[in-house]
Amino acid sequence: MTEKIFRVEKVNPIRFFGIDNANLKLLKLHFPKLKITSRGDEIKASGAEDELLVFEEKLERLFHHLDQYPNLTAGDVESLLTENRIAENGTGSSALPSDVLVYGPRGLMVKARTENQKKLVEASTKNDIVFAVGPAGTGKTYTAVAIAVRALKQKEIKRIILARPAVEAGESLGFLPGDLKEKIDPYLKPLYDSLMDMIPNDKYLKYLESGVIEVIPLAFMRGRSLNNCYIILDEAQNATETQLKMFLTRMGPNAKMIINGDLSQIDLPRNQKSGLEKAIQILGNIEGIQVVHLDTSDVVRHHLVKAIIKAYDHNKNL
Repeated sequence: MTEKIFRVEKVNPIRFFGIDNANLKLLKLHFPKLKITSRGDEIKASGAEDELLVFEEKLERLFHHLDQYPNLTAGDVESLLTENRIAENGTGSSALPSDVLVYGPRGLMVKARTENQKKLVEASTKNDIVFAVGPAGTGKTYTAVAIAVRALKQKEIKRIILARPAVEAGESLGFLPGDLKEKIDPYLKPLYDSLMDMIPNDKYLKYLESGVIEVIPLAFMRGRSLNNCYIILDEAQNATETQLKMFLTRMGPNAKMIINGDLSQIDLPRNQKSGLEKAIQILGNIEGIQVVHLDTSDVVRHHLVKAIIKAYDHNKNL
C-alpha cells in the first residue's frame, strides 16, 4: 500500500473540486481501488503503485484543462476519465478518432467517450448514412449532434437539420397551449439542449433565425430536398416505415445523415409498426450505409442508468 499527496496549486481549488466536491466524487467513482480524501488544497490517495500512477496522470490532465479554460465541469471530468480508462483497458484503437469533436462555450470539451461512440464518429467519416441503435443514455443524440456541429464549423456543410417524430403529440396537438411551434418544441427539447452545449448562445440564436440550424418535427420533412447539410433523425424507432422511407429519400447532393433509435422504446400505437428495424435489415449492407450498435457499456448518464437498463432487460417478460 502506497500513499501519495497531490497539491492543487496550479489551478483554483474551488473550481477544480466543483460545487459540493462534485468533481472529487467523480474521481472517487472512477478509482474504486484507491482511498481518496481531500483537505484544503491537498488530495491524499492511497493504494497500489500502478493505480496511483494512472491517478496522477489523470489529475495532470484535469489540471491542464482547467489551466486552459475557466471551468471544469462534470462532463469534462467524465470525458477525460472515460477516454483514458478505455486506453488503459487495452480496448482503444489508434485508428479511431479520439480527439475533441467540438469545443463548446466556456471550454466544454465534447468528444466520443466510449468505444462505440468512437465507432459512430468513424462511421460518419466513411459513410453518408449511419444508423446508431442502442438504449437510452448511450450518447447517440449528443454524439450525432457533435459530429454535425463539427462539420458545420469546418465548413464541410452549410446547414444542420435535426428532426424528431412528435409521437406523443399524435393527432391531438390542439389541446396544448400556444401556436404550432410552442406545441411541438417540447418534443424537440433534447436536440436544442445538445446544440446549446456546443454553440455559444448568441451564435446559436443567429443560426436558428437564419435557418443554418433547423429543428423540426419529422412530418415537416415531406416534399423537401436537402443539399449541403447534415440531417439527423432522433428517436427513429417512433417513425413508421413510410415516414422513415420519406426521411431517407430527402437526401440531396453533399448531404449526410445519422439516424438514431432505441428499439426497446417504441411509442407508436399498436396498429403502427416501427420502420427502424426494417430499415436496418434491408439497408445495412448497402455501400455508404453503416449500422453502429451501442449497448449498456456506452451509457454515459448517471451510473444507475446502466443498472436500470440491465434490470429491465433481464425482467422484460415479467
